[in-house]
Amino acid sequence: MTLDALLKLDRTLIMGVLNVTPDSFFDGGKYPTSVSALKRAEEMIAQGADIIDIGGESTRPGAQTVDEKEETRRVAPVIEQIAKKFPGTVISVDTCKSGVAKTALDSGATVINDISGLTFSPDMVKIAAEKNAHVIIMHIKGTPKDMQANPEYADVIVEIRGFLEKQAAYAVSCGVKKEKILIDPGIGFGKTTRHNIEILRKIKSFNLTGFPVVLGTSRKSFIGKILGSEKEPIPLEARLPGSLATYAWAVLNGIKVLRVHDVKETSQFLGVFDRIRETI
Repeated sequence: MTLDALLKLDRTLIMGVLNVTPDSFFDGGKYPTSVSALKRAEEMIAQGADIIDIGGESTRPGAQTVDEKEETRRVAPVIEQIAKKFPGTVISVDTCKSGVAKTALDSGATVINDISGLTFSPDMVKIAAEKNAHVIIMHIKGTPKDMQANPEYADVIVEIRGFLEKQAAYAVSCGVKKEKILIDPGIGFGKTTRHNIEILRKIKSFNLTGFPVVLGTSRKSFIGKILGSEKEPIPLEARLPGSLATYAWAVLNGIKVLRVHDVKETSQFLGVFDRIRETI
């Protein structure tokens, strides 16, 4: 099923994270080969993932950049093999480099998930338009290397929403179809715990842009800090319940896509949650 068709369904979609990197914050180093990555993709599809989001460069706070050739080497074979073995699966490439995106699209991906919101690579919007790809425009303040160095906002909601609307309009002006655009407020990307909570509290306001909203809160540090403290957040392995709480809030507020590491648990949660909502 295409993403266009999935977005028309009356349910929340699950985007499963598959990082083929040595240093991503949760699953880095778990899938170092095409064989292990393909097996994980198969697991996620069986568990209920609607989209497989493949990344070849860590974007955790403080992460160093990876050159385009190496990032392409990591993601392209995996995308090609998933597209071949599981035709019809929606594959997204998590990149802010236009060259990586082009090769990924040629290999079978149909979605570009750009953490920079089309700002790091001037040719990204051109590639998206030429390939008629879906684009997830995300907000980030700074770069992964420096984004958590004391980020400040006069009004976090106004600034983020303004950026997303501006970049969406830019994409449309460059030939990207409006119905191909999704937006992501960028939880954890240049935001403090307070900023992240404020975004979640007012997440429904992003629906007013008219674009489907993607939310990525899975096991992020702000959850660890809420359940622990700013200085001593609870460990990554203990953050699933907190992640599920953010998903419940997201679904209640009409968010369309959840970007998650724990596909099985999220699918089970949504199965029960949606069944209950059917009776209201």
